[in-house]
Amino acid sequence: MGHDRHAPNDTRFPVVTGEPPLCRSIYVYVLFRTKGRPVTQPQEPEQAAPLTPAQAFDALYAFCAPALVRQTYLLTGRRELARESVERAFQLAWQRWPEVARDRNPGGWVRAAAYDYALSPWHRFRPRYRHPEPPPADAPDRALLSALLDLPPPYRRTLVLYDGVGLGLPETAAETEASTPAAAGRLLHAREAVAAHVPDLVDPTELHHRLARLASTERLRAARPTRVRVGGEHRTRLWTRAAIACTVALIGTTTFTVQTAPTHYEPPVPPGVQVRGLPPRVAQGPLSQEEAGLRKKLRAQMVPGRDRLVPLDR
Repeated sequence: MGHDRHAPNDTRFPVVTGEPPLCRSIYVYVLFRTKGRPVTQPQEPEQAAPLTPAQAFDALYAFCAPALVRQTYLLTGRRELARESVERAFQLAWQRWPEVARDRNPGGWVRAAAYDYALSPWHRFRPRYRHPEPPPADAPDRALLSALLDLPPPYRRTLVLYDGVGLGLPETAAETEASTPAAAGRLLHAREAVAAHVPDLVDPTELHHRLARLASTERLRAARPTRVRVGGEHRTRLWTRAAIACTVALIGTTTFTVQTAPTHYEPPVPPGVQVRGLPPRVAQGPLSQEEAGLRKKLRAQMVPGRDRLVPLDR
């Protein structure tokens, strides 16, 4: 499928920038220390001073973020969502920085995270994303973007990775979590669907250039790396506090339930039933001579136990 014209595994659009893709080898020059030991060693003859984790993150962000915003715009057709996806991906990378820093392709790690967030189906339920954004001003660009958005998300992602970013077919299949034959089938189907909407894009080379032009035409700017790092740390603190608050509320609810819950079974009291056929209540008359003598006898006797009942005077 024309692998020779594709660049190596990269997060940049080589035809947009006019520069060779370097995102895979950028970490040869980026260092950071953990407990005083350099994790990545420079491969240049001259020893560069090791960078702090923040400096290494900023270098990776400055190199890969602008191109990632353009790529996610091709996936979503939304400028704000494209920027948000890239920011969230880099915030996640900053939270897992030791893991991302030791990855052999940190740019690819962030790209996969940005694509996953951009293609999440939950965005359709957000009020700000219920209405489409203004399309591109150029008619051919509008037709191409419309054809891309009509594709299913896995096919759209495969097309952008292979014909836009320039990955090889095995790398595209690995990043889309599909087998190589499945990725090839998705790519062919996506090309046919795009060519049906835009007949001028039958040639894959022309499609590659048109994707790059569409991505570079829109004025898409990434936020500053400092803002992304601070925003990620602030979001982490908020989630941590929310988790602590939920835990405290759960403990309090459990404690209250344990204290107030009954410790034994109490059968329900049956509802009262009216009894019929009983004689009416009448006032008790005076005692007879026999009853009066019995009462006098009982009062004269001693009561040895505390639980014995003593008749009262009436």
